[in-house]
Amino acid sequence: MLEVRGLRGGYGEVEILKGIDLSVAETEIVTIAGTNGSGKSTLGKGVMGLLPRMSGSLLFGGKDLARLPAEGRIKLGLFYVPQVANVFPSLSVYENLQVVKATHARERIEPTLERFPALRQRLRNRAGTLSGGERQQLAIARGLVASARIMILDEPTANLAPAVMDQVLSIIEDLPSQGCGVLLIEQRAREAFSISARGYIMHLGEIVASGDRTMLDDPSLGSMFFGLHSH
Repeated sequence: MLEVRGLRGGYGEVEILKGIDLSVAETEIVTIAGTNGSGKSTLGKGVMGLLPRMSGSLLFGGKDLARLPAEGRIKLGLFYVPQVANVFPSLSVYENLQVVKATHARERIEPTLERFPALRQRLRNRAGTLSGGERQQLAIARGLVASARIMILDEPTANLAPAVMDQVLSIIEDLPSQGCGVLLIEQRAREAFSISARGYIMHLGEIVASGDRTMLDDPSLGSMFFGLHSH
């Protein structure tokens, strides 16, 4: 579904991504893990077309994304949820779902809410009053209303309590059953890999390892990337 080859990019003269190759199949969860400063979030922005300077090959469903702006990528089914500013805080929960610009989006609001009972109870509340976990749920729900085929989720468990983190990860784990693949950008590698088919580890703008969750038990990787063995 998503094929990235030789992706390079950054801001101004600074090159952050140094030739990234990765793929995400349809209805597959793939993790991008790494420590702070590894370039994970920049990669998400690059795939979405939000970097000022980029080169490389990006294919989505066989279509070339190179000249397509972020809005065009959304129309194809690529959806990006940033770590912060992932909802419209001054709008109500329901209005956040209504602003999705996609064919038949309004018809998908009600079935989507069936999967998010916490949001249904707060439809009239401003999104800015939601907890961190509820905001993540709303952002993911917007992706489903937009008929996302692949969601790029940037650090969706950041600053969440363990119980809330587990709830958000459970929602993400269920996305493939709804026809949606996931590129999951996470610092909590072990937790992210537990719901992923496979993943990649980034360091200083490059992919340095790839495989399934068993690679987290590699002592050389554990010593190289602090935090990967935390539970």
